[in-house]
Amino acid sequence: MKFLRLSLAVLFTAGLAACSKTPPPAEPVRSVKLMAVAPSALSAQEAYAGEVKARVESAMGFRVGGKVLRRHVEVGQRVLAGQLLVELDPADLRLAAEAAQAQVAAAQTQRDLAMADLKRYQDLRDKGFVSGAEIERRSATLNAAEASLRQALAQAGVQGNQASYAQLRAGAAGVVVSVAAEPGQVVAAGAPVVKVAQDGPRDVVFAVPERRVASVRTGQAVEVSILAAGPEAFPATVREVAASADTASRTYQIRVALAPEVAAPLGATANVSFAASGNQVQAIRLPSAALAKVGQDTVVWVFDAAASTVQPRPVKVQAADGNQVVVTDGIQVGEEIVAAGVHVLSPGQKVVRFDGSRAQAESLGAQAAR
Repeated sequence: MKFLRLSLAVLFTAGLAACSKTPPPAEPVRSVKLMAVAPSALSAQEAYAGEVKARVESAMGFRVGGKVLRRHVEVGQRVLAGQLLVELDPADLRLAAEAAQAQVAAAQTQRDLAMADLKRYQDLRDKGFVSGAEIERRSATLNAAEASLRQALAQAGVQGNQASYAQLRAGAAGVVVSVAAEPGQVVAAGAPVVKVAQDGPRDVVFAVPERRVASVRTGQAVEVSILAAGPEAFPATVREVAASADTASRTYQIRVALAPEVAAPLGATANVSFAASGNQVQAIRLPSAALAKVGQDTVVWVFDAAASTVQPRPVKVQAADGNQVVVTDGIQVGEEIVAAGVHVLSPGQKVVRFDGSRAQAESLGAQAAR
């Protein structure tokens, strides 16, 4: 009987222990890196990415249509003034020139015949065999023949010029930037075949949005840095502002003239910076790692030194500046916020200031182990 009572007591104690809940472990106190909110100078400078281009780019085409026979240049090749670029099949043009020369010969024969007739009839008039009216008719015939000869000569000159148009030559020294025709292709008169960026002044071409174009004016001073030439910035001036927006991007093209001494390879990337207008303004800039998303709000975690806790507070972000953001509302100068690790925090959580000491690291490690 005594053994039975002892067994029941043990079972009752075990049941009570099983029904009681194990208390949750205490939330570890996190070490956070804090920063004091302070204003800093914010420049109103704006920068745009552009491309270095030749000031003059000639899109050259044939004055006559025809079939491309040979192409003598490649993209990126340097050419000299007068150098042969592309040839058309000249067979049809040569035949047309020969036909024009034949018309000249025929017109010249008619002129010579009319001249001989006029001389013969003048001799007959002197002998009294023909009237003056007949002489006038023969003179008119000679004048018409001479006019036909002049017309044939002009047409022969045109056909001769067109025969020479079968060869497309560079108008100035430069670099071939694009080729739009291959051997065997039939091209129309005036269609661009080769584009040559002529040697000489260089421009930086970039685009600005509609809201900004009103403040850009011709002759305005800017700074340009060429990535291929290093970090140095060069002074430049706005040379051209597009009168209308691009139909697809709705941006305005701007051309900035570089100084002749600036070494700017064609196609290089350039950064164009507009000088800040007025004095610099003071603004609050925070690292982007200090911001978190809670619901629909962008928040920072504000540190309460008295309670050693953190609380989220919504802020208004105005702009981004590299790895930092400009905050215009929500926090005050002098407050401390968490600068990193905000994604693991919860409202009212206990935290300690991270000081980077070994003792603090060992203490936090022991807490985590428990």
